[in-house]
This record gives sequence, structure tokens and C-alpha cells, in this order.
Amino acid sequence: MSERLTKALEFANYRQTLNNQIASLKSKTQTRLILSTNGGTFTVSQELITFVNTLIEKEYAESVLIDNYQNPIQIEDLSVFLDELMSRYFEVTNDYHVEYVKLRKARKVHKLIDIDLDDN
Repeated sequence: MSERLTKALEFANYRQTLNNQIASLKSKTQTRLILSTNGGTFTVSQELITFVNTLIEKEYAESVLIDNYQNPIQIEDLSVFLDELMSRYFEVTNDYHVEYVKLRKARKVHKLIDIDLDDN
């Protein structure tokens, strides 16, 4: 095989491995953004955080929210719920950023594979 073809195959393998690792990291991040409370399951998002914050600003202390499965869930203390949402969001997104930077810095397939995405 020519050197040029070998380098092209190595690069294609690297890109495919990188894309697979990034997809795995995104999936892990989405899973970690799920928060269960009061029998409901919520996906932590900027929209949910903003909505709960708006309810608090409108001086609601509690509210019924619709969870991921379209179930009405009574949230008895919106301030505590907002703290849980924010904590989970920042913890997960900070971890996501750290792992993403590691992947982007890895320039060889073996380095991509050596990055353990399951340690969190």
C-alpha cells in the first residue's frame, strides 16, 4: 500500500473513532441529565431551569410539573427543586466539557481508545 493511502486510512479510522467516542460521551451526558424526584422523571435542561426559576420569581412555592412521561408531578418546594436542577446541570456539563476536551486533544486512535468515558 502506498504511504498516502495508509495515511488516508489512518485518518479515516481516527475520525470514525473520534465520532464514535463523541457520540458515546453525548449519550452518557444525556443519561446523567435525568433527574428523578417525587415519583417523576425530568430531563434537566436550560428550559426547565428557566421555567422553574420563572415560577419562583412569580412567587410560586410549589407547582405541578409535567415529567418526561407526561405525568403530573407535584413539586412541593420549587426552590429546592431548582437547586437540584442547577446542581445536576453544572456537574454534568462541566464533566462533559472536561471529557470533550480530552477527546479533542487526542490525535491518535490509541489515545482516543485509552480515554475512559465510564469513570463518572
